[in-house]
Amino acid sequence: MSLDPDAFDVLTFDCYGTLIDWAAGISAALQPILSAHDVDIDDDELFRLYGRFEREVESGPFVEYHEVLRRVTRRFGNQFGFTPTNAELDRFADSVGDWPLFGDTNEALRRLSMATRLAVVSNVDDALFRDTARHIDVEFDEVITAGQVRSYKPALAPFEAAFTRLGVPPNRLLHVAQSVYHDVNPAGRLGLSCVWVRRYGGRFDPPTPQTDPVLTVPNLSRLADALLESRD
Repeated sequence: MSLDPDAFDVLTFDCYGTLIDWAAGISAALQPILSAHDVDIDDDELFRLYGRFEREVESGPFVEYHEVLRRVTRRFGNQFGFTPTNAELDRFADSVGDWPLFGDTNEALRRLSMATRLAVVSNVDDALFRDTARHIDVEFDEVITAGQVRSYKPALAPFEAAFTRLGVPPNRLLHVAQSVYHDVNPAGRLGLSCVWVRRYGGRFDPPTPQTDPVLTVPNLSRLADALLESRD
């Protein structure tokens, strides 16, 4: 399937889970902390609990994402009966900049940047995103973080900030994301066109979004092919 690149003025991307391998990064950083306290769980249980704890923290009074990660780690401690050290809390929070890119991220972004403007709308703070951006080869036209708007997706404020700062109406913006909960569903509520990138198959997401994406792809390379093939 192809998309008309002239139908959109900008592509906005979720970052963690879409550009960055969120699952690999979290497992590599959090499992050693759990193991140090004699907690033995598989990754499926780890991510089930992580998703619940993160939603609970982010639904309360706003704190920067670095602190969200510290509080998530404490909740793992509460769940399994241990108290993480301050060093462990910081080690997990600081690990974000080491979470790996998906193998196709940079190549796809380079291709897409030659055709349209690119931006990021991410549940992160500015400092942690700067650590991540060191690994990304393109310069984004805008980076909208939860830290800037003081709100976490699936709230609509991060998307609304993108309209304002990018100077485009909703119908000229194409949002690209892996998470149904954080991105695809709220983008649909705003009437945005959305590409669902099923990086993890059905592992973390409901099988059907509330609003149909304009395109569903397994990775960013397929998205780049779909957008650029009409220009070849």
